[in-house]
Amino acid sequence: MAELDRERYRLLVKISRLYYEEGLHQQEIAGRLGISRPHVSRMLTAAKQEGIVQVTIRNPFSAEQELEQELIRTFGIHDAMIVDVQGEDEQLRLEQLGRTAAVLLESVLKDNDIVGVMAGRTVAAMAQGTDYVARSGLQFVPLVGGWGSAGADWHAGSNAMALADRLKAKYWLLYAPAVVANEETGNLLRSEPEIDKVLRLARRCGVAIVGIGEVSGQATIVRSGQIAEGDLEMLRKQGAVANVCASFLNEQGEEIDFPGRARFIGLTARELRAIPNVIGIAGGRDKVRPILAALRGKWIDILVTDAATARCVLELHRSGGCAD
Repeated sequence: MAELDRERYRLLVKISRLYYEEGLHQQEIAGRLGISRPHVSRMLTAAKQEGIVQVTIRNPFSAEQELEQELIRTFGIHDAMIVDVQGEDEQLRLEQLGRTAAVLLESVLKDNDIVGVMAGRTVAAMAQGTDYVARSGLQFVPLVGGWGSAGADWHAGSNAMALADRLKAKYWLLYAPAVVANEETGNLLRSEPEIDKVLRLARRCGVAIVGIGEVSGQATIVRSGQIAEGDLEMLRKQGAVANVCASFLNEQGEEIDFPGRARFIGLTARELRAIPNVIGIAGGRDKVRPILAALRGKWIDILVTDAATARCVLELHRSGGCAD
């Protein structure tokens, strides 16, 4: 090594030691050595390029993050958050997914955001796991009406109210059921000024938080009494495997134009797609096909799920079957 190059190398080592070992700020190093702060920054970059500084990250989440990257590459979504849930305890899965989604929401929220909120137990768990963060002008709005008289603690309105309470923000309520008896009633309710006002606000959301429902007798929308057994069978015959907001999707993620669609009060999947940042939260074996449909149709931008579910989604997409 030429003498001049050796001295440059010596200076790179010195600056690196001052910054990384002694904890001096770049401006402090600049003052000590009589050089500019931008020059210190350039030299720290050069030290990395020369291999003087080698960054090692101790990552206990590498397996989950590999799954996240595979989901992002495969489906073209913006991001994924994968949590490793041990065992088959459904309550534990809900709580862990809720906490993960709550931390994600903290990083996503900006001042004056309008946030659309869907019904469901996983979204309710996220609301329970949310801590206060200082954001001004936040508004939370339900994306659909109420799902029956039971389960009031996880209705879209209840979830919007719970999030607003945690974040000391404003919330709106949609005073209508998610599904009504006939299309005429649906059209009449949507034209009501207060209901129309809330639905219009929902369409202006910058962020939406949604669950991804299955089409089965165990689905929340069925157990709440909003969908009759006959309607469920009709949707299955049309190929429905997933429920997102007021829409149903087939295996390929295509929105199904089913009879009685006008009976639903809330945003459709197509209206949801116009929202810039849609966060989908779901996990468990029953949610594998619905999640895959939502990903294939590009209805969500960020997926929050557990590692076992993520592996099954990828396996189902690749081979048409889910590994045990």
